Amino acid sequence: MWQQTYTPLANSLPLSALVAAVPIFTLLVLLGALRKPAWVASLMGLSAAALVAIGVYGMPIGRVFASITYGAAFGLFPIGWVVFSAILLYRVTLESGKFEVLKDSIGSLTGDRRMQALLIAFAFGAFIEGAAGFGTPVAVAAAMLVGLGFEPFYAAAICLLANTAPVAFGSIAIPVTTLAVTTGLPLDRLSAGVGRICAPVSLFVPAYLIAVMSGWKGLRAVLPAAAACGVAFAGTQFLVSNFIGPQLTDILSSMAAMAALLLLVRRNKPAQKHSGREIAMAWAPYALLVVFVLLWGLDPVKSLVSSYDKPVNWPGLHNTILRVAPVVAKPSPYAAIYKFTWLSASGTACLFAAILAAVVAGLKPGQFAGAVAHTAKQLGKAELTLAAVLALAMLMNYSGATATLGLAFAATGVMFPFFSALLGWLGVFLTGSDTSANALFGTLQVVTANKLGQNAVLMAAANSAGGVMGKMISLTSIAVAAAATTMKREEEAMLFRFTLKHSVFLASVIGLLVVFYAYVMPGWAP
Repeated sequence: MWQQTYTPLANSLPLSALVAAVPIFTLLVLLGALRKPAWVASLMGLSAAALVAIGVYGMPIGRVFASITYGAAFGLFPIGWVVFSAILLYRVTLESGKFEVLKDSIGSLTGDRRMQALLIAFAFGAFIEGAAGFGTPVAVAAAMLVGLGFEPFYAAAICLLANTAPVAFGSIAIPVTTLAVTTGLPLDRLSAGVGRICAPVSLFVPAYLIAVMSGWKGLRAVLPAAAACGVAFAGTQFLVSNFIGPQLTDILSSMAAMAALLLLVRRNKPAQKHSGREIAMAWAPYALLVVFVLLWGLDPVKSLVSSYDKPVNWPGLHNTILRVAPVVAKPSPYAAIYKFTWLSASGTACLFAAILAAVVAGLKPGQFAGAVAHTAKQLGKAELTLAAVLALAMLMNYSGATATLGLAFAATGVMFPFFSALLGWLGVFLTGSDTSANALFGTLQVVTANKLGQNAVLMAAANSAGGVMGKMISLTSIAVAAAATTMKREEEAMLFRFTLKHSVFLASVIGLLVVFYAYVMPGWAP
């Protein structure tokens, strides 16, 4: 069994952390400076990670290959599967002509692009995040905005910024429940902690989104709507996460935000072009999506479909690597179990919704097959990016490079509450998933908090809350947004640079909020 080491260079944590960060620097330079497409940057970053793993950490080549294939498999399924199914559903609405009616129905509520962004990118996107997660809200909302006439780059950027507030409680609160499992901390306290950190930020995210879209002058014109949306979402998010539980936090918060917006836009709505039946039929695909995803989340159905999962102990990797302190409390083998969730995956629920939507819309089998073929062609490079990025993340995890970076953050001492949030942010940037980042760094947060005399629940919650701001710059999210909007390949690097500054700013706000709870108002911490 190969044992991880976290200071491979001269037993120095700073030097080791610099080298461990080489794959990340590679991604940043290629995307941010050289403007390379995401699939090129991800493959080059993966190559850099392999060189570091072999040349610096001394990882056996066989385990390097196994880590890469394990991550690529996870990137293609279930994450890539969700993206494929979501875009297929969108193609069904296009092929059937229903999207024009859907577009007109939203236009009948409001012709204001800012209000459309709040309704679709923020409120409806948050609902889909709460029900499905894993890239679905960005794919669905961005495709809808493009259909409404938004520029592809504009639509992608808006949806990436909007998909921040709900991420910690996404997919029926999988990130928080994963954090509870990996850390052994009480689920209710973690839910309350994440809610208390995220809710103050969620309060101003709608207004922040509109300010980015149209400047402060443009925000003033719709400030009541943005404020109502933020208050409804943040207030519900705080109350549900603290007093009910994490599972329904996003669902109820997004419904409250949609209700607040609909009450405002009804005051001055344009004339409706279509009958109620036509509008209902146009929205049927997305109604079916919500029904199927929520159905998949019900305990009886979840138990049934999960019984068909096929767990695979990944060859050459499962329990062949030993993790040691301080990353874990005691030396333990590093598991690598791939679950082929062919029926229980949210992407499968989305696929069933797309198939039934095609039937309801009256698409012929040949037309549906054409939609499938078009979707597969459209997503080719996006799926390659997803596979490469998750391969890079898994390789860094199993080589010990990610733990080195985590320990470097942990060495910040009294400033650890601030950097604990940035550690979660880094985890989501690397993996594209708040769930994965919590599994990756959750235990490290608790171990470090206990050593420094900090609140372990607060630090673990900071990992999840800070992670949501890394979602908008993860290459998986950028690949999903680019594929959903058919954006030009050269614009992917522009999108990364655009979201990076907002990501760093918002992650820093989360960090400062954690510092406030840790030192100024410790009684408010969970």
